[in-house]
Amino acid sequence: MEISARGRLEVRITAADVGKRVSVRRLNDPAAEGEKFTDTVGVLASWDDDVLVITRKSGETVHIPEASLVAGKVVPAAPARRRGPAATYEELAHAATRAWRPVESERLGEWELRASSGFTRRANSVLPLGDPGMPLEAALDVVRRWYGDRGLPAYIQTATGAEGTQELLCAELERLGWVREVSAEMWIGALAPIADRGEPDEVAGVVLSREADEAWLARYQRKGVSEVALEVLGSGPSVWFASVPGEAGGVPAAIGRCVVDGRWAGFAAVEVDPALRRQGLATRVMAALAQRALDEGASAAWLQVESENVGAREMYARMGFAAHHVYHHYREPGACGGEPRTTGC
Repeated sequence: MEISARGRLEVRITAADVGKRVSVRRLNDPAAEGEKFTDTVGVLASWDDDVLVITRKSGETVHIPEASLVAGKVVPAAPARRRGPAATYEELAHAATRAWRPVESERLGEWELRASSGFTRRANSVLPLGDPGMPLEAALDVVRRWYGDRGLPAYIQTATGAEGTQELLCAELERLGWVREVSAEMWIGALAPIADRGEPDEVAGVVLSREADEAWLARYQRKGVSEVALEVLGSGPSVWFASVPGEAGGVPAAIGRCVVDGRWAGFAAVEVDPALRRQGLATRVMAALAQRALDEGASAAWLQVESENVGAREMYARMGFAAHHVYHHYREPGACGGEPRTTGC
């Protein structure tokens, strides 16, 4: 924390530092047990009515009474990752949206409004990169009408935890009553080590196709896949579907999807028969897809994983992936929760 020449803690931030990364120390409630102080690091999202709002890397918003501050300073951006490919948030956001294209989209300034009859939040949410071309509350009114006209709740996809992410927008959405419903992480890594994890004979046993056939869809966790869903699944610059055949040619033992886009290969829908997990099937699927992506000139990989999916996170870490940023979906006030859909709650 900031310490003066006389050895005293000092608060060296002001409301003029909104938008900067800060580190603050505050006094805890005297009635609470435990430590006397709490430290918070994140982006200073606002400082109004004697309350600081700080958004942490995880997207958590912390409200701190000004009177409880004992020290504070502006700190440098989080250090760059030490392994894997270099990437900006904006580059990854564009790569991810090209790999999961909505059936319908429309521009609102630099924002992109995306709709696909309720199939996944990613394909039914606003990607707010840049300026919507009007004040935020007016833009949110347009967003709510646009999704309402399509029978969908309005969602906005934001990100935190990396340079250029949207901590300020997250804080504003929460102030306006939008509800953070789902968060996950974007992980990235080098592509070649993923391909190297598959033995040649094992990779040769993985079937690659340009289309998701009925067998592949039978293993896919989202049931009742519609024509809209098939259109989204098949979207992207160069899409590949992988399957490890099951017994007697039935439902595959494992599946996966990969979209090759320039230097990036994006992995998704890696799923394994629950009775066959921890036998290396997911690794085989990803190795086969990675080898195909390398053949097409890609060198880096990305994927999205939920924090609760411990098994997947451990596997991806072993492959050399590491978290780049956290992304969130904010739902409009008063709308139904759960997956987007075209029917009522």
